[in-house]
Amino acid sequence: MTLCLLGAALLAVGCGAKSSGTSAFVGDQVKYEIIGIDPGAGIMKATSQALKDYGLTDWKLVEGSSTAMTAALDRAYKAKKPIIITGWTPHWMFAKYDLKYLEDPKGVYGADEEIHTIAKTGLKTAEPSAYAVLDKFEWTAADMEKVMGAVMDGKKPEAAAADWVKENAAKVDGWVKDVPKAEGRKLKLAYVAWDSEIASTNVVKQVLESRLGYKVDMLQVEAGPMWAGVAGGDVDAIVAAWLPTTHKDYYEKFKGKFEDLGPNLKGTKIGLVVPKYMEINSIEDLKKK
Repeated sequence: MTLCLLGAALLAVGCGAKSSGTSAFVGDQVKYEIIGIDPGAGIMKATSQALKDYGLTDWKLVEGSSTAMTAALDRAYKAKKPIIITGWTPHWMFAKYDLKYLEDPKGVYGADEEIHTIAKTGLKTAEPSAYAVLDKFEWTAADMEKVMGAVMDGKKPEAAAADWVKENAAKVDGWVKDVPKAEGRKLKLAYVAWDSEIASTNVVKQVLESRLGYKVDMLQVEAGPMWAGVAGGDVDAIVAAWLPTTHKDYYEKFKGKFEDLGPNLKGTKIGLVVPKYMEINSIEDLKKK
């Protein structure tokens, strides 16, 4: 009995009382929160559907931005704390942190995606040189991640893109081969503020300006206005269309009002992501037994 009077810690250990430590269940550890990005993103809709399909009624999807999400990940990772985020590849965070996708046995997030180039109707006639380059533009996840990584290391996006264009002259030569210059012609490219799309749009801008002489304006918007802009002709093109899942609703909504030039990057993926030090492997692990 004497040991039980020495203090709360000894009381718990010496007298068989239950510890008041953190619950072992991941939901309790992360306050039943999944850290998301901007509400207009397709991955947010897919995650909301995942919460329904997996019966995760106690969970909340936190809206925010790509920047806020990666900042939260960085804080948690450095402290080795649990965190669940909406994630996608290619993304620089997979190079910086040791991460894993949670298995999705119900297939809510779909198969691997592609990033497509979408042009406004009539661009081929109005700006044939720009159209030709946009139609030929294709690169790899490794290419994109190199630009994203340079930006994360402190370079401005336009500088990182310019360096990549110089270092990959042979690949760029293939995009612009036999394409006439268009000195002083203006173009407008829209994009969402995701690290991947910042990288790709800046690279295309650099190519169009440095190789063909275009003057390119970049318009940062959310997904809805980006699609509406290219469908309405206010934007010339986007190289940021994640299909068939992420931007499915926008693609179907505006179908027939744009031209799909096909994928510029293959093998992308979306889903729920956690640090590898977490002992969960599936979305089903988020449901309390």
